[in-house]
Amino acid sequence: MAKKQEAEKELAAKNAELQGADTKVVKDTEKIESEADSKLIDEIKSNTWSTPEGDFDWDLDEKAFGSYSAAERTKMEDQYAGTFNQINQGEIIEGSVVSINNKDVVLNVGFKSDGLVALSEFRDLPDLKVGDTVDVFVESQEDANGQLVLSRKRAKTQKSWEAINDALENDAIIDGFVKSRTKGGLIVDIKGVEAFLPGSQIDIKPIRDYDVYVGKTMEFKVVKINHEFKNVVVSHKVLIEDDLENQKSEIVAKLEKGQVLEGTVKNITDFGVFIDLGGVDGLLHITDISWGRIEHPKEVLALDQTINVVVLDFDDEKKRIALGLKQLSEHPWESLDKELAVGSKVKGKIVTVADYGAFLEIIPGVEGLIHVSEMSWSQNLRSPQEFLKVSDEIEAEVLTLDRDDRKMSLGIKQLTPDPWKNITERYPIGSKQTAVVKNMTNFGVFVELEDGIDGLIHISDLSWSKKINHPNEFTKVGETLDVVVLELDEDNRKLSLGHKQLEENPWDTFETIFTIDSIHEGTVLKVGDKGDIVALQYGVEGFCPSKHSVKEDGTSLKVDEVNEFKIIEFNKENKRLVISHSRIWEDQKAEARVEEFNARKKEAKVANNAVKKVKDNVEKSTLGDLDVLAQLKQQMEGDENKSK
Repeated sequence: MAKKQEAEKELAAKNAELQGADTKVVKDTEKIESEADSKLIDEIKSNTWSTPEGDFDWDLDEKAFGSYSAAERTKMEDQYAGTFNQINQGEIIEGSVVSINNKDVVLNVGFKSDGLVALSEFRDLPDLKVGDTVDVFVESQEDANGQLVLSRKRAKTQKSWEAINDALENDAIIDGFVKSRTKGGLIVDIKGVEAFLPGSQIDIKPIRDYDVYVGKTMEFKVVKINHEFKNVVVSHKVLIEDDLENQKSEIVAKLEKGQVLEGTVKNITDFGVFIDLGGVDGLLHITDISWGRIEHPKEVLALDQTINVVVLDFDDEKKRIALGLKQLSEHPWESLDKELAVGSKVKGKIVTVADYGAFLEIIPGVEGLIHVSEMSWSQNLRSPQEFLKVSDEIEAEVLTLDRDDRKMSLGIKQLTPDPWKNITERYPIGSKQTAVVKNMTNFGVFVELEDGIDGLIHISDLSWSKKINHPNEFTKVGETLDVVVLELDEDNRKLSLGHKQLEENPWDTFETIFTIDSIHEGTVLKVGDKGDIVALQYGVEGFCPSKHSVKEDGTSLKVDEVNEFKIIEFNKENKRLVISHSRIWEDQKAEARVEEFNARKKEAKVANNAVKKVKDNVEKSTLGDLDVLAQLKQQMEGDENKSK
C-alpha cells in the first residue's frame, strides 16, 4: 500500500514538471513570433530590403515589385499565357499520359495543373503507356482540393451518343459488339452505349438460337432513340433487306419463264415451299412439287435442301416468283402403258375419297375416278366411304380413257357378275322373298334382296289396316322383312315389293262388319285439330271429325276415352273409315221427337172422332148447347194445332 502511494506521488510530480515545460515552450514561441513580426513590420516601414549577392539586382518600386516596361510586361504575359490551354467545364479535350500508377493515370492537358483519371477507366486499353494521347471530359476545373477533375468514361459516352445520333440522322451504318442475350433480343455495346437489338430485327429469317450472336461484332442501323430514357434500338435486318432488295431487282430483271434455277428450301408450309434463289424467294406450290398427290410438302422436301426448280411465272413489281419442280420431269401420262385400253384391268392405291367417288392412283401422277355408282350394282347409292378408304390397294376395270385430256374413269362392280341378269328366274312376280331394310324415305322403304338387288316397298304397301305417316313407324334400318314381288322391270333395274300382300286384304271382311250406321266401341288414340284417331276392333283405325267428337253434355272426347261410334263412311279402296260419336245421341234425340209427335197426332185423331160422333148424335141444339159445342170444338182444334 505504501509503495502504491509513493508511485502515485512520483507520477503527479512528473506531470507537474511536464506542464511547466509546455508552458515555457509556448511562452518562448510566442516571444519569438512577436519579435519576428516586429522586425518584419519595421523593415516594411523603413522600405529596406536585403539585396542578394551577385549580378541579380532588381529595381524595386514602391510596392516592392520589379520595374518592367509596358512592352516587357505584355511580352512576358503573352509568353506565360501561351504555356496554358483554355479549358471549359463540360468539354472534351485531348490529354497526354504523363505517368501511370496503381490507381490513377496522370494526364497533361496543358492546364496549370495535371489531371487525374482513375485507372479503371482505361480497362479497354491494356497497352496504355506514357506519351499516349486520349480524349477526356472536363467535369470540373477545380474541386475542393484544387484538383482538375477529368473523366475518360464520360468522354467516350458523349462521343458515342454523338455518333449514334449522327447515324440516325444520316441513315449511316454503325458497328457494335453483342454483349449478351436478353428477353426478346440482344444487348449491343456501341462505343460504350448499350442498345437493344430486337429478335425480329436480327435477320430476315426466324432465329431459333440468339446465343450464337453473343460475342460477335456486327453492323447495325439505328432505328430509334429515346433521349428522355437514353434508349437506343438498332437493327441488323434492315441491312440485309437493303442488300436483298438490290439483289431481288437484279435477279428479277434477269428472270425468264422456263428458266431453271438452283435454290435452297427456306421454309415449308402446308400450301407450299419457299425457295431461296440467292437473294430472292420464290414459292413452290404443293401442286407443283410432284405429279402424284401428296398431303404435305414435307413428304418430298426438307429444310436447307438444295434443288433445281423452273420459273413458271413472276411479277416484276411485287417481286413474286412462282416455281415448279414436277415440270422438270416428264408427265406420267406420257409413260402410261400404250396397251392400256377400255376394259383393261388396272391395280393401284386409293389416294382420295370424296362424296361422289374415289381416285385410284395407277402410277404416280396418273389417277382414275371410281364413281360411287360404279362401286356396286345396287341402285340404292351409298357413301363411297362404305366401300373404300385411303391407302386401299384394289383392282379396277377401265371404263373410259382419254389420253389427250388425261382423264380416266374406272369401275370395281364390273369385276363381279351382274346380279340383274336372269333376275326374272330368281325373283318371279308374286314370289315371296326375304329382304333387309337399307334406307327409308317419306314415300317408302328401300330393301336389299341380295348384293346389287334393291327394291322399294311403297308406304301404302306396308300394312292393310294401319295408317302409316312415315316408314320409321313400321320398321327400322337393318331389320329383316318378308316381301312379295309386285313388279319387275329388268331393263330399268327396278323392283317393286310389298309387305302387306303376304296377308289377305282384311278390308273385304271389314266391309261386312263396319257397315254404314252400325255402332262400334272404340278408344281415342289421338286428338287433333281436325279430328280424332280412334282404335276400333280388329286393329282398324277410324277418323272422327271434330264436330262428331262432341258429347251430349257439350264436352269433347279425350285421349284413352272409350265410347261408342257410328260408321258414317266406309271407303275400301282408300282404306278410310269415318265415324261419329255425336251422331249416336243426335239420332236418339231425333227419334224421341218423332215418337212424341206421333203420340200427339194419335191423340188429336181420337178427339176429332169424338167430336164427329157428338155432331151426328145431336139433332137439335139450343143456343146454350151451341155455345158449349162451339167452345168444345175450339178446344179440340187448339189441341190438334198444338200437337202439329
